[in-house]
Amino acid sequence: MKPTPITAPPADAAARKAVRPVVCYPTQSLPRADLSAYRAVRDGMELVGTVVVPPRDAACWTVPAGHFFRIVSTEGAQVGDLNLFNANDLKERLYTGKTRALNGTHVGLGDQLFSNLPYLRPIATITHDTLDWYGFDEFGGSVHDVIGTRCDPYTHNLLSAGDHYHHCCHSNLTRALAKATGMTLPEAEPHIHDVLNVFMCTGFSRDTGQYFMKASPVRPGDYLEFFAEIDLLGCMSACPGGDCSSEHSSDAASCHPLLVEIYKPARLPEGWRAPAINGYDRSHGC
Repeated sequence: MKPTPITAPPADAAARKAVRPVVCYPTQSLPRADLSAYRAVRDGMELVGTVVVPPRDAACWTVPAGHFFRIVSTEGAQVGDLNLFNANDLKERLYTGKTRALNGTHVGLGDQLFSNLPYLRPIATITHDTLDWYGFDEFGGSVHDVIGTRCDPYTHNLLSAGDHYHHCCHSNLTRALAKATGMTLPEAEPHIHDVLNVFMCTGFSRDTGQYFMKASPVRPGDYLEFFAEIDLLGCMSACPGGDCSSEHSSDAASCHPLLVEIYKPARLPEGWRAPAINGYDRSHGC
């Protein structure tokens, strides 16, 4: 509960509040993916790999540039916390903050995921989403957010008077990345970053602005599909909160595995080429 304001409103308070908002990043000039070109090569794709992400745990996979991958619900409602890296350079990774600024709080069909500075380029494009019908509900909730940070054992420790829980998504991702790369846990942990919350239904409360979650609408057979713009290393945790209808880190929530499918199209999308690293000269005015 936020404290009651102690400052009296000024005489022009209503006028100040009535100022119309301005979108921070006008994106009319932002290069957009030609979704029709991607979708034209989806028919007849060859399934070339699968990875099962166990419940309350995480797993990694690689996707070559020019391939598709799907995150699939197979057994029950389950949320996944997704990290993405340049498979050839782990310093380049998903930047949820800029992805959010350029697309919105939740991503879906046709949106692109951007990498961190100084690379700042699209690394994956969402080409299909069986939950695109959901939109925004009456509470302001929607699916596939880039606003949450991932459940982690440090916050859990802070809010639970010192309890140690090791299957938060942050720890799951750390273990999986260490296993996939041969790094130690201390070496792997700094690479773990804010996530795309796949299938999670979230928003901000209208009265307090607090981040909320509610039961995911995902059902077996639903999937979120991406096109790899560069060689990708994916790492995803099947959240210990299950469908996140009540809590994040939990040994009691019903949890299910998630399936990752990797597809090779017969040809590349017409006119496609891998995005170049951002063209800024990095002189910073000097």
